[in-house]
Amino acid sequence: MRIEFTLDCCDVERAEEFWTSALGLAVDGRIEGRYVALSGHGVALTLQRVPEAKTVKNRMHLDLLVDDVEREVQRLEGLGASRLTDQAHHEFGQTWFVLADPEGNELCVARDPEG
Repeated sequence: MRIEFTLDCCDVERAEEFWTSALGLAVDGRIEGRYVALSGHGVALTLQRVPEAKTVKNRMHLDLLVDDVEREVQRLEGLGASRLTDQAHHEFGQTWFVLADPEGNELCVARDPEG
């Protein structure tokens, strides 16, 4: 079994630009203007165009585990992400920020406990 994550978005091209840069994924396939399949690092992420904008909190989100949380947050902001929390959360022995991609989909950037 393989698992593929699908992210709804209004602007597939902008989402592709952000997520390929953010995660270092490559484009595997595309239906122009409707669908883009990305993969790399053992992850498959599909971007799917939908007509409606995001309106509520995601029920599922990606956690990006990194060695330098602040540096990664700044890099993602440079790609178009925005911080949803001004200060880092510190809980359960973990440190993380909550961000949103350019369409408002939440993601967390956390310290990699194995790093």
